Amino acid sequence: MPTELYHLVAFIIALVVVWWNTPIINEFGQRKGLVDKPNQDPDKDTMHERPMVRLGGVSIFAGTVIALILVWILGGFGWLPPNKEWEIWGVTMGGVAFFLIGLTDDLYNLSPMTRLILQTVVASAAWGVGVRIEFLSVPFGNLIQIGLLSLPITVIWLVGMANAINWIDGLDGLAAGGCGISAVVMMVLALFMEQPAAALIAAALAGAALGFLRYNFNPATIFMGDGGAYFMGFTLAGVGVIGLVKVATMATVAVTAVLLPFVVLAVPILDMSVVIISRIAQGKSPFIGDNRHLHHRLIQAGISHRLTVLFIYALTLWVGSIALGLSNIPSGWGFAIAATFLLGYVGWQAWRKRLEIHD
Repeated sequence: MPTELYHLVAFIIALVVVWWNTPIINEFGQRKGLVDKPNQDPDKDTMHERPMVRLGGVSIFAGTVIALILVWILGGFGWLPPNKEWEIWGVTMGGVAFFLIGLTDDLYNLSPMTRLILQTVVASAAWGVGVRIEFLSVPFGNLIQIGLLSLPITVIWLVGMANAINWIDGLDGLAAGGCGISAVVMMVLALFMEQPAAALIAAALAGAALGFLRYNFNPATIFMGDGGAYFMGFTLAGVGVIGLVKVATMATVAVTAVLLPFVVLAVPILDMSVVIISRIAQGKSPFIGDNRHLHHRLIQAGISHRLTVLFIYALTLWVGSIALGLSNIPSGWGFAIAATFLLGYVGWQAWRKRLEIHD
């Protein structure tokens, strides 16, 4: 079977599994009372108006893992060299561990410090088996080896992205759709970098995330919870490391390759960074939720729920298309131009709606 077909198979299997098992998980959660209740505090980051089951991450996790197992059985991963096999296992098992941390939090409400400690331990273990950032790029220069800083920088990247995705999960369909778009871009980039195994993980995650939108787009019938957000965030970050950063060997392409994951995931990265800085500047804990995120600010500006989500989708697609252009993929800059027009159109629609409301 051609390599590309394995990626299509992984995407379809994950999507079908999620479509099939999400209603079952939703019914189970409702029966057991495992729901998020509406929050009446305007300073909090939850915006739903009725109790919602928060176990949707189970279906995303199951869809991704089942797809990868079946593709593995079919021979889609081929005969990986030992170092690559450990990297794939590092991302896969790290994603499992992050999912379990999030699921435990969904069920038992772990403290922020407990979650952070557990995430740091798992990310450190992933670094130990080869999921490592070993270079940083210098603007207008070459790469620099970071040596002993590899561990803390890798841990910050993996843990930070998991939490960044969790933080943007504040509107129906926002995190699932954004991660689905980013995963598709990651898959294309990894294939172009000749990293089909990493691309398979991205393909399965994309199928699971986009399949979940059937039940999570506004008006949502189920939430993914911390389990789903942590799983998707860690997996995207891990694929970025082993599928893009670690393949940079030639100085002429290395600087670009190192930057690609940061470009693809720029929206959640910048959102989290701005929120943390603003909270600290006002003497507040960076771990306590509030309404400072980009989606909150767009809602407060008078833009509708759906249009806010679509605008952030377009923004995510735009930065992803910039990454395609930077990687010199054929027609990459053509996609970037098209995505720019799409972002401009959606942004204009959002601005027009805002003016109508304030008139």
